[in-house]
Amino acid sequence: MSKITLHPGTPIKIAILAMGGQGGGVLADWIVEMAENAGWWAQTTSVPGVAQRTGATIYYLELLPEAAAQAAGRPPTLAMMPTPGDVDLVVAAELMEAGRAMQRGLVSPDRSTLITSSHRSYAVGEKAALGNGIADPNKVIDAGREAAKRLMCFDLQAMAERAGSVISASLFGAIAGSGALPFERAAFEHTIRRGGKGAEASLAAFALGFEAAAAAPAAPAPVDTARPAPEVPARAASPEAEPLLQRVKSDFPPVAQGMLVAGLRRLIDYQDLDYAREYLDTCAKFHALDATHGGEASSWALTRAIAHRLAVAMSYDDVIRVADLKTRGSRFERVRTEVGAKADQLVYTTEYMHPRLEEICGTLPTRLGQWLLQSSSIGGFVKRHMEKGRRVQTGTLRWFIALYLVAGMRRFRRKLLRHQIETGQLQAWLARSTRLASTGDYALAVEVLHCRRIVKGYSGTHDRGDQRFSSLMEAAERLAGRTDAAEHLRGLLTAAMADEEGRQLRTRLGTLREMGIDMKIAPAEHGVASSLA
Repeated sequence: MSKITLHPGTPIKIAILAMGGQGGGVLADWIVEMAENAGWWAQTTSVPGVAQRTGATIYYLELLPEAAAQAAGRPPTLAMMPTPGDVDLVVAAELMEAGRAMQRGLVSPDRSTLITSSHRSYAVGEKAALGNGIADPNKVIDAGREAAKRLMCFDLQAMAERAGSVISASLFGAIAGSGALPFERAAFEHTIRRGGKGAEASLAAFALGFEAAAAAPAAPAPVDTARPAPEVPARAASPEAEPLLQRVKSDFPPVAQGMLVAGLRRLIDYQDLDYAREYLDTCAKFHALDATHGGEASSWALTRAIAHRLAVAMSYDDVIRVADLKTRGSRFERVRTEVGAKADQLVYTTEYMHPRLEEICGTLPTRLGQWLLQSSSIGGFVKRHMEKGRRVQTGTLRWFIALYLVAGMRRFRRKLLRHQIETGQLQAWLARSTRLASTGDYALAVEVLHCRRIVKGYSGTHDRGDQRFSSLMEAAERLAGRTDAAEHLRGLLTAAMADEEGRQLRTRLGTLREMGIDMKIAPAEHGVASSLA
């Protein structure tokens, strides 16, 4: 263990980056209390972050032995904010916050010890991205190896959960185990015990963090980002679903069975067994098509693609689905766990809702919804009075019942306008892929199925994805028959997911046009915020 080098009259400088609910303030207070009990001068300040995961609160601490202050003959003057290149210990309660600390220049290779949890709390930008917007954690770890004098990275959140505590306790243990501060383990533990309530759980988390840091290698191992294939269970969770599981095992190749099981689970949860049966019927048709056109040689690429993309397309996000998810008991429990609520504490979740006329009409029977959508007078009246942003607490009786009743409308979903719209688009998409596979454009048919991944979310996010999906389908028609069609469509899909404004998609379409491929250039888009968060 390498302790921070103490220079006469120079304080130890610590920066802690933590989000709300992670106990960053508690961690800072523990360090201050421990230092003061040891006869040190200690000061802590905080710079609040902003909402929606665009930044954490930075807690800044300076610690100075009282003997050093006495030698100077006056009380020390301690800084209120960290200075880039002048921080000894940086502690991040989440991996990307460690990246932000490096971007701010708080981590330097000549002096900084960087301790970070390897777990992720995804930012809004990562969740709302058209494609897979999750940042690569290993890029942060690689940068940390270069930027810090010493990097320690392990899943401190999992340790805290295992102990029934919060991450501040396991972070405190990691600081102690790293040897970065000149205090004995007993001083750390005594500080936690003085806190009283919840001390035992905090000490258990502290011990796990301490042991992980004490045994940490010189360089942390990379994070495994591989996604294992879904497992195929021996038996279904319910007798009613057992025939569907047995059909997957008997009628489909092993390489596709895991994804088919995942699709069935998703659609049973989303709607019902009959809806899941429709999904499996469609997948069976594509598997037969796959077998006819040499799919076995391609590792059943068409079958695997339809198993994945069709399940997501059929479980589109609508107002009913959003209401269902927001009123589930498991969600309330997850929120309580994330904020570290005790058994005797009440937790209220405030939701921001802003439904558009389109969402309202989508929950009506098809003809009524179409009439209201096209009516300038009645539709305009509804729009003026309903399209208002509002904040509601789903834990209150009034709003819970309202959303619960909306969620219960899923039994009528197949007769509602939104379902008719989605079904029409889905059938056109499947017909296009079927026709391309039947006429020898097997690889292009597979890519057409994968293009559906760009349609996600609801409201403005869904509309934006829909527009780009239409551009991709038109491009597929113009590319059909070319030997490089699948490669070009795959490149267009990547470009379509690259930015919200659609600049890269338009650039890529323009490039193909310059190559002599007749392409229609997609119009410029204007970002639209989601209307129901």
